[in-house]
Amino acid sequence: MTTLILALVIGIALGASAVGLVDRVRRRRVAELETGAHTTAARIVEEARKEGDVVRKEAQLHAKDLMIQAKADWEREAREQRHELQTLEKRILQKEEGIDRKIETFVQRETELGRREEAVRKQERATEERQSELARLTEQVGQRLEQAASMTRDEAKRTLIEQMTDEARHDAARHIRQVEAEAREESDRRAKKIVSIAIERLAGEFVTERTVSVVTLPSDDMKGRIIGREGRNIRAIESATGVDLIIDDTPEAVVISCHNPIRRELARLALERLLSDGRIHPGRIEEVVRKAEQELEEAIREAGQRAVLEVGVHGIHPELVKLLGMLKYRYSYAQNVLMHSIEAAFIAGSMAAELGLNEKQARRAALLHDIGKALTHEVEGSHAIIGGEIARKYGESAKIVNAIAAHHEEVKAETILAPLVDAADALSGARPGARREVLESYAKRLEDLERISNSFKGVEKSFAVQAGREIRIIVDPGTVPDDHAAMLARDIARKIEQEMTYPGQIKVTVIRETRASDIAH
Repeated sequence: MTTLILALVIGIALGASAVGLVDRVRRRRVAELETGAHTTAARIVEEARKEGDVVRKEAQLHAKDLMIQAKADWEREAREQRHELQTLEKRILQKEEGIDRKIETFVQRETELGRREEAVRKQERATEERQSELARLTEQVGQRLEQAASMTRDEAKRTLIEQMTDEARHDAARHIRQVEAEAREESDRRAKKIVSIAIERLAGEFVTERTVSVVTLPSDDMKGRIIGREGRNIRAIESATGVDLIIDDTPEAVVISCHNPIRRELARLALERLLSDGRIHPGRIEEVVRKAEQELEEAIREAGQRAVLEVGVHGIHPELVKLLGMLKYRYSYAQNVLMHSIEAAFIAGSMAAELGLNEKQARRAALLHDIGKALTHEVEGSHAIIGGEIARKYGESAKIVNAIAAHHEEVKAETILAPLVDAADALSGARPGARREVLESYAKRLEDLERISNSFKGVEKSFAVQAGREIRIIVDPGTVPDDHAAMLARDIARKIEQEMTYPGQIKVTVIRETRASDIAH
């Protein structure tokens, strides 16, 4: 126990000694650290001071460089501004010199104008004096004339006006006759020009529509068979029929081109027969074309006989019947010539019956009036003249021959049949829808006639009658006096000539009437 206590006491003593030793070591270490820190801080402060001196010196040098650069820039800008100011000063001086010169010129001009103005004033005064003198002399001459003629000035003026009016009327009448004669010549020239322009515009479209036929193929493979090896089949067809075959990219179709409609129809029949048979070679082509010619001749003869029977005439020469049948394949402005001839025959017969003339003779002449169109490709000349010669050749009477030859007024009409046939031809060809002029263009022409007439002052109503060959105009009697009605008709006719294109002539009729009415109670 005592030992334990002793050990404890010794331990405590040793612990206290250790604590004291540690405390002394710690204080000494702290002192050393404080001394090192002061030393380090002093060194850092010294280094910072040195770096600050360096930075300050560098900043001072940079600021000095900037000042030098700014001074140089300012001096350069100052030199440039001085140069610009000097240039501007030179320009101003030049402009001032120019202005001075202009001022001197203006002063000189002003002086010259002053002199001219003074001269003009002198001339005006002289002119006024001369005019006064002229007026005085004129008055004296007038008084002397009045004394010599025993007439007052007003009476002399009225007499002079009457004389001038009579002379003007005489000159106007003579001028109107001259103008009308010139107008007739000009209208004839313009009519020919209009016809030539119409032919030029319609030629391409007409040829395209009326000189080709289209044959439908069962398949595009047939095109190669029609052409044949090295083109021998198509050459054989063209040589045998006298047409041109056009084989292009049009699907399942071959175009036959020829001006002669008979040859074109022959080629169409032969080609359709070859397509249905399937055997296409030069020998077979010639055989089929011969058979097609026979069939076509028979069809032409039958068509002519049917037309003769339908119209009800007899005793026509077989060659004339054949020529009539050929008209089945001809067209005039989209109108079939054979159907047109039959229609004209019935119209001529009806008119002859109304006039108490020979109806069958009128039908016969009208049926044969276009017979010359069947040979216009082979014979030169007008179809009317050709038709008259053909009719004479095959034994038709002189009346029929003259009616055929004169239906376009190319020869003088010798009988009443000629104007009947001419009228029947015009009625059949000019009706709406008969030829190329369709109903829309026909109605448009009538509308244009009424529009032009209504555009004039005083016109109340206008009516296009007789298929557009006459325009009747009703005017307001309070606006258009009697003596102005003729002038209005002339003005409307001239405007129609300028703005419209039409066949033949258009009659302009101005109607002016005054109606008075009352009511009896």
